[in-house]
Amino acid sequence: MNRIDLEGRRAIVTGGARGIGYAAAERMLKSGASVALWDMDGARLAQAGAALGALGKVTTHVVELTDEAAVDAAAAAVAAAHGGIDILVNNAGITGGNGRLWELAPEVWRKVVEVNLVAPYLTCRAVVPHMLKGGWGRIVNVASIAGKEGNPNASHYSASKAGLIGLTKSLGKELATTSVLVNCITPAAARTEIFDQMKQEHIDFMLSKIPMNRFLQVEEVAGLIAWLSSPDCAFSTGAVFDISGGRATY
Repeated sequence: MNRIDLEGRRAIVTGGARGIGYAAAERMLKSGASVALWDMDGARLAQAGAALGALGKVTTHVVELTDEAAVDAAAAAVAAAHGGIDILVNNAGITGGNGRLWELAPEVWRKVVEVNLVAPYLTCRAVVPHMLKGGWGRIVNVASIAGKEGNPNASHYSASKAGLIGLTKSLGKELATTSVLVNCITPAAARTEIFDQMKQEHIDFMLSKIPMNRFLQVEEVAGLIAWLSSPDCAFSTGAVFDISGGRATY
């Protein structure tokens, strides 16, 4: 593993109790950062915090990311516990299951957009002032290849991730003259617990679209997230970084 320099940086990783979020937190700790894990699952969060605590300073926070007051309070708690906030990884997300648009219930559609798009807006809104106060920051939004291409039977998920790409571009421009940079990544599917929310035919469809003919490994995406969170990423903002095994062509 290449040790990306995050020495002394203070990071928040949403959805940090499992999957990509856990891998990103682990990579950041090994690179010298302290990490605050945000998640809804208190039991898994406690397990993740205990396991990762051997690598460095870790705090855990049960946060409802669609609740503005809860997000604001959690950001303030992290700033107090870690002495500031330098990095935000908006990783938490849901698929909402699969179905054709006209078969998806409106409440399911809205919930996916709330978790995948409104929540990152709320976290950015809460954290950016802390970064501006500290004079430095990196925000990494975990979008999806579905946000570029639009996966069939996943209109809610695809639309939410396309919106997250747009949010990244706008916020990146708004902060471009500061030292706070905002980028997003568009992974192909990684075999994590989120697959439990999908039908097998949808999983097969996603694999068929990846020229490398395998799913993404969480350690691979964690490395990209860590680099985008580091001082080495200095002249990219509002950008979209592909990590799709050759699926994306732009």
